[in-house]
Amino acid sequence: MSPIFVAIDTPQLDRAEQIAVAVRDHAGGLKLGLEFFSCQGPAGVRRLSEFGLPIFLDLKLHDIPNTVGKAIAALAQLAPAILTVHASGGRAMLTAAKAAAPAGTKIVAVTVLTSLDQSDLADAGVSASASDQVARLARFARESGVDGIVCSGAEVASIKSMWPDAFIVVPGVRTEGSAVGDQKRVVTPSQALADGASVLVIGRPITDAPDPAAAIREIAAKLPTEQQARIQA
Repeated sequence: MSPIFVAIDTPQLDRAEQIAVAVRDHAGGLKLGLEFFSCQGPAGVRRLSEFGLPIFLDLKLHDIPNTVGKAIAALAQLAPAILTVHASGGRAMLTAAKAAAPAGTKIVAVTVLTSLDQSDLADAGVSASASDQVARLARFARESGVDGIVCSGAEVASIKSMWPDAFIVVPGVRTEGSAVGDQKRVVTPSQALADGASVLVIGRPITDAPDPAAAIREIAAKLPTEQQARIQA
């Protein structure tokens, strides 16, 4: 199966369906975030599930443990393959999130957003570097029993060295020469996979392309040979 989950960041159901149709033969799954969920809700998730691809529900839940646990229990009916919570919510929240998740759902903790750099962290009162902050959050995510983390590709290798079986989601992936947009800590798909990423989240380089199917095929063709074999299988 392909490691590429296509980020469908649109509130429009018809547009989301068009993208899903275009990429379903080449993608490993669809990532649905707040923009889509806020407009289309559970019904929209169910509709896109009909295209046969795993759903990554990227809601980045962050609240008191009881609230997050109950929210995840409510989302269980949608059977997401992956569901995000914020690592900064703390150990108790992460433990509650994992305890409430259905057996088939991986809970991954968001560490430092790929739109943030050292200056942004400093503004928020975090004196550590981005890599050190990711490592700190990853350590207690592991201790809390969740399945893995979300981090930039720049931190994947160091996290795999401390947490070998971590399920690592890498967003903000950009092909060489493509616009980075609002992302600040980006790597290429090949580099992220070589370092140990489990899933790559790729949005605009595919969804904004004139031909999304051709765009994802081109990205897949540049992945390491073993990854291409997984996709073709």
